[in-house]
Parts: sequence; structure tokens; C-alpha cells
Amino acid sequence: MAERRTTSTAVQPSGHVRYERQFRTPNSEGYLVIAGDAHLAHLDVHFTSTSVYGTLVLLVDLPEDQVLDLIEGIDEAVVLSAEVPRDDFLVTVFRGRQTGLYSDDFLEERRERRGEGGEGTGRVTRIGRRPN
Repeated sequence: MAERRTTSTAVQPSGHVRYERQFRTPNSEGYLVIAGDAHLAHLDVHFTSTSVYGTLVLLVDLPEDQVLDLIEGIDEAVVLSAEVPRDDFLVTVFRGRQTGLYSDDFLEERRERRGEGGEGTGRVTRIGRRPN
């Protein structure tokens, strides 16, 4: 179940930013960053013994001051709330767009259609594809 965290950082399109957790491992988390009804970014956060590393993939164009506001909000709502000691929070920012989300079942079905063998379930399970 996705966890929702909210902060008061306002980013265009208007609305408060919230973080819907997509996954968690012992040392990392992944979030969908949303403001209002708009998907702003995808965030991966990785915790090490001394630092926290973030990869922020922006799905919309934002001016640098809003990117910095967003990073500060991530630090407050996601990183600091994890209560993991750290010396630094390093964030790499990319601008991109999602083109699809593919599963093992989908790739197996593709191999079967191409005649490469393997046992399959007969279902195509490409998931998460949405227009940008």
C-alpha cells in the first residue's frame, strides 16, 4: 500500500506536494511526486551509512527556484522523517518522461511471440503506460 506524505511546498501546477511511496527496500525508497492532480516527478532515495542520495526525474518543466523548493520539501518530508543519520543529501536531477513500465510476464510474452520459446502465461502485462 502506498504511503502518502504531504508538505506545504507549493509548486506549479498549484497544489501541495505529496509523495506516494511506490516501493521500499532496507536502504532505498521510491516515490511519485504529485502536486494537485499533476505528476511532477519520480524520486528514488538511497540511504548509505554517511549520505543520502536522491535521483529526481522531473516530468514537468520547473524553474530552478521551484526545483530547489522541491528538493527542500523532499529533505523535510522524506529524508529527515526517515530518521537516518547523514552527513549530506546529494540530489541528481533529470528531466524526462515515462514511456512505459514493463514486467517479466510482458517480456516473456514478447519472447514467445518472436518464437524464442519459454513457458508463458499467455497474458500481456505491460502496466503503467500513460500518455504525457
